[in-house]
Amino acid sequence: MTRLNELWPEFWNAAIETLYMAGFALLMGGILGLLIGVILYVSRPSGLMANRAVAGVANFIVNFFRPIPFVIFIAVAQPLARLVVGIGIGTTAGAFMIGLAAAFAIGRIVEQHLVAVSPGVIEAARSMGAGPWRILCTVAIPEALGGLILGYTFIVVAIIDMTAMAGLLGGGGLGAFAQIYGFRQFEPVVMWAAIVLIVIFVQAVQWLGDRFARHIMRR
Repeated sequence: MTRLNELWPEFWNAAIETLYMAGFALLMGGILGLLIGVILYVSRPSGLMANRAVAGVANFIVNFFRPIPFVIFIAVAQPLARLVVGIGIGTTAGAFMIGLAAAFAIGRIVEQHLVAVSPGVIEAARSMGAGPWRILCTVAIPEALGGLILGYTFIVVAIIDMTAMAGLLGGGGLGAFAQIYGFRQFEPVVMWAAIVLIVIFVQAVQWLGDRFARHIMRR
């Protein structure tokens, strides 16, 4: 425990870096993913604004980038990170790359939950003269909200996992802390302290997401 006591400042700084990366990535990936998911949903053959060309391009982009392992995706996205945030390594660059990677997964989650909305509800809104955007904003998204919250909760957990991987490649956070001060220096207590805090973060996010989703679904 003596070594861990010496490292408390670095430990809490790493925890803040992890929260920063996760928050940044969730905000960026959540917005981009919602946009991608809406495009996939409305442009599909049976969608509110069916467009085969748009659907084909959107599906190709998502299907191309989503399967890339994150450790490879980081290398691929580094030039873009340098262009957008001005640097290819560090917490902000790591958060940017995590958010970009998460956006494609979020897009599919958004599409799947919107597609699951009952067609009868959509047709009822159409029969009352509602346009595509009104149906999307006042019917489809509200009906899918509970499932979307659970989907986003799942992604947040994955994002926290990705922050640990980004840390091994210069991103900072608890992953880098566990690797540098725990694994490389043969300090299992230090490594497990980082692991336990990551697990606490994940459990807290999962608990909040489940409670919020249940609240929405009961309304």
